Amino acid sequence: MNRREATLGLAGAIGLAPLAAQAAAKTAPKSAAASLYARAMVVDANLSPPLRATLPLPKALIDIVRASGVTVCKTTLGGFNNNFEDTTSEIALVQATIEAHPDVFLQVRKAADFQIAKKTGRVGIIFSFEGADMHGGKLDNIDVFRWLGVRVMQLSYNKTSPFASGVMADPTAGLTDLGKQAVERMNAVGVAIDLSHASPATTDQTIALSKLPVLITHAGCAAVHPHPRNKTDAQLRAVVGKGGVVGIYDLPYLAGPPKQPDVEVYMAHMIHALSVCGEDHVGIGSDQGMEPFDLSPEGIKSFKEDEDARQKAGVAALEEDYRYLFVEGMNVPNRCEVIAGELLKRGYSARVAEKVLGLNFARGFPAAWGGVTT
Repeated sequence: MNRREATLGLAGAIGLAPLAAQAAAKTAPKSAAASLYARAMVVDANLSPPLRATLPLPKALIDIVRASGVTVCKTTLGGFNNNFEDTTSEIALVQATIEAHPDVFLQVRKAADFQIAKKTGRVGIIFSFEGADMHGGKLDNIDVFRWLGVRVMQLSYNKTSPFASGVMADPTAGLTDLGKQAVERMNAVGVAIDLSHASPATTDQTIALSKLPVLITHAGCAAVHPHPRNKTDAQLRAVVGKGGVVGIYDLPYLAGPPKQPDVEVYMAHMIHALSVCGEDHVGIGSDQGMEPFDLSPEGIKSFKEDEDARQKAGVAALEEDYRYLFVEGMNVPNRCEVIAGELLKRGYSARVAEKVLGLNFARGFPAAWGGVTT
């Protein structure tokens, strides 16, 4: 279970009906942004749908999924340190959720599934990994998880893995010999490489080695706020030069502490990314759950317990200082619609907004899979 599922899912069972009502209220007005959003292909490159061990999901959660307006989301599985068995069990839970709600979800395995999700009004889920512990240092497990439908993988989380150095480790340490083989294996079997948590050296070396486009699914811009999880202009350009796409996240690292980021701060990162990368290479990777961040006493308690565990495990990022995991003004299921409205308000065309909302990642994921059709 990853952080978003722990803090937004398990604690989020509290007050589901009010959350659903809030979601409905937020989507009621038919503004220009709402009309654009309704027709758009909306791809959130790092978003968790509601997951519960007991199925089927309650109607209130299904209402939140519908209210999100998301067409496809890439969902992190396996947390930052789950082993092979626990990760396999989590994959099974998501597959069981899809099977229990075939009219709501489908698993995205190939490029055609993006359009299938849009045409059928379902939410497509791309299985992905942020950590690398589930591989147990075995290259063959890349193939096994790919057969289970995992289509996006990272080489390391914040620390160092058998494959590579993470963003909170030695910035000059990059790919290991095994990591170089992992890049080649991912290219060969059609697994997209995500560099969101990679160190600078890992980023540079992977871009140079990969034969396919690479992705940064969820990050910010270091030029707006310097932070290890925010990417430099040089890194952004390198990903674009490889044909990849960069997603802007909703995390507190968009601004320095103690500020809770707001929509203006978020848009500063988005606009900078567009200026550096161009309109064809920027998208959204909120790094959130579909359920709004739970600000009830129980939800805040769960969040703090999870943050305590991350601090103890040594995987907490710089400035991970117990600020809440949302951007003020965007703590709603349809946060991508808020972004669409902000783009239009700032004079961007509807076409650019549609690219950012999802067309870029709908192209970028299949490109990073290397034309995989099964």
